[in-house]
This record gives sequence, structure tokens and C-alpha cells, in this order.
Amino acid sequence: MSIAHGVRTLGVLGAGQMGLGIAFVSALRAKVPVLLHDRSEDQVKKGLALMDKLLAKDVAKGRITSDLAKDARDRVTVVNELKGLRDVDMVVEAVSESLPLKESIFASFAAELRPDAILASNTSSISITKIAAAAVPAGTSAASDAGKAGAGRVVGLHFFNPVPVMKLVELISALQTTPETLDRARAFAIACGKEVTTSKDVPGFVSNALLMPFINEAIMCLEKGTATRDDIDTTLKLGMNHPMGPLQLADFIGLDTCLAIQQTLYEGTRDSKYRPSVLLERMVDAQWYGRKNGKGFYEYTD
Repeated sequence: MSIAHGVRTLGVLGAGQMGLGIAFVSALRAKVPVLLHDRSEDQVKKGLALMDKLLAKDVAKGRITSDLAKDARDRVTVVNELKGLRDVDMVVEAVSESLPLKESIFASFAAELRPDAILASNTSSISITKIAAAAVPAGTSAASDAGKAGAGRVVGLHFFNPVPVMKLVELISALQTTPETLDRARAFAIACGKEVTTSKDVPGFVSNALLMPFINEAIMCLEKGTATRDDIDTTLKLGMNHPMGPLQLADFIGLDTCLAIQQTLYEGTRDSKYRPSVLLERMVDAQWYGRKNGKGFYEYTD
């Protein structure tokens, strides 16, 4: 029996690449109204411009009609304050990989949003259980009925970049997440046109527990002089049939994001095999983040 997601209006917090992508598939594929919030007006303008570009490209390639594109665009509304998300049925947080930031956001969600709204995080590595604990209403015991209800509506909903293209969503249950929350979140991801896999709430989940050590090891090979940047990437592309090499992929993800995830793995497991590469740390120190700001292992002009 299929489970109805029950999302009549979705909130998305964060208008960067991930948040905009989530708003895009929600409006176009799931066909639900989306309220988009970001504290940066410039980021909102950039995000909406990207959405317009993506919709125009889909129309030009014959994937959708101009009417469907207009309908999808009309479903996205910008709200200037967090309280503007107060009446949504579900909200997806898509901000930087920082536990204190996410804890602050989910505490605000608990205070501002309806008590029955699903609170989802797009985190790619941070403990959903820790995030859920922040959604316990202030002055309430986590063991009380109200505390359990607050934390029980939190779930991990990890979309992949670029969201309009990548077919996967990784679903993560906190210790506190209720079965109903998990089922509705899964149903919503499917409505967005995604395949869903599930993971326990462990550092990095499945995807980044496997991917980030691979990328980190490639950076260490470059750091040690085992091979050049181009030879490392070409070896993986032509020898293992990867669509892009690990250093190019790191640039695409963002080196700051890669470092944050690798640090989460290292700190969450205390296992030395997850120690971040010194070169990765230094590149982030230099603010060389990859494609997002023009310089990483490669240079970008577009």
C-alpha cells in the first residue's frame, strides 16, 4: 500500500545549489507549492535565476512544455522571514554542514512551525539524532510526550548534487524519528521523481562514508607526489569508468564541503583512517573551494 506524503506546501531553507535544486524538483515533479527562504537576498536572486535557466533548458530540449515550466516557476514563492514558513506541512533545511548552525535552525523550526510539520535535513554527514534533539521544544524533557513528538518529526532527506539530475535520495532515520515521518518523507522523495535508499544514522551515512575517504585518499596521492592531478583523475575515469576523476569531483562538491564531511567522519568515529588530508585543509584555508568560486584543483571561468 502506498503512503501519501500529505505535503500540500513545502518549505525550503537555503537558496544555494542544493536548496534551489530541491525547490525545483518539488515544484516541477511533486507539483507542490514551495516557500523558499534564505537570509541572503543575493543568493535568492542567483537561485531563482538558475531555476529560470534550468526550466528554459528543459523546454528547449522538449522535456517539458512552456506551460509546465511556467506552472513550476509560479509554485515557488520567496519568503523573507523564517516565520513565513509557519504553515508548511514539511520543511527541508539545506544550509552549510555545521552542527551548531543546524541545531539553531531546528530549534527555531520547533518554535516557529506547526507541531505536525515534518522537519527534514539535507545534511550529507551530520547525525540526524543530534539534529532531532534540537527540535525538542524549549523547557520540555526529551522523554516527555511533547519532547518525543518534537524530535520524532525530524528526518534526514539527503538529495544529491545536482538535484534536478541525480536520481537518488538517501533517507536517514534518527533514533527518535517516527515510522510515520519516515514513510511520509520517503513518499515525498518518490513524488519528486527520486529513487530512495535508507541508511542508519552513522557518520557519513552510506554515500559519504564510502565517497569521502576515496576522495581524501586521492588528495593524499597528489600531496605525496604519487601522481599528477591529471593522471589521478584520468586513471579513475579510464581505468574504473568513473564519469569524473576524484579531484574533479571534489571541486564539483566544494572542497570546503568535502573537508567538513571528512572532519565529521573523523570526529564521529575517532578512526585515523578518516584523517583529512593536510593539502585539503590548506586549500580550504586559502579559500580555494573549487567550482563554486573558480579555483580548486582546477580553475574555472564560467
